[in-house]
Amino acid sequence: MSKLNESVGGLRTFLEEVKVELLKCTWPTKKELIGQSFVVIISVIILAGFVGLCDLVNMNLLQFIIR
Repeated sequence: MSKLNESVGGLRTFLEEVKVELLKCTWPTKKELIGQSFVVIISVIILAGFVGLCDLVNMNLLQFIIR
């Protein structure tokens, strides 16, 4: 039973320390969050287009070589 109490106590200590560390964090403002989200979304769209284009080129090249 003491092992269970130690585990629960250790978990409680860990969660308390996590709470203290999260209070030290500086969180972005709503404006910063929206701006950064916009940059990430645009970057993902550009990268997806690039990967799709590379896939299309490779597919056509392989079909050309196979024929």
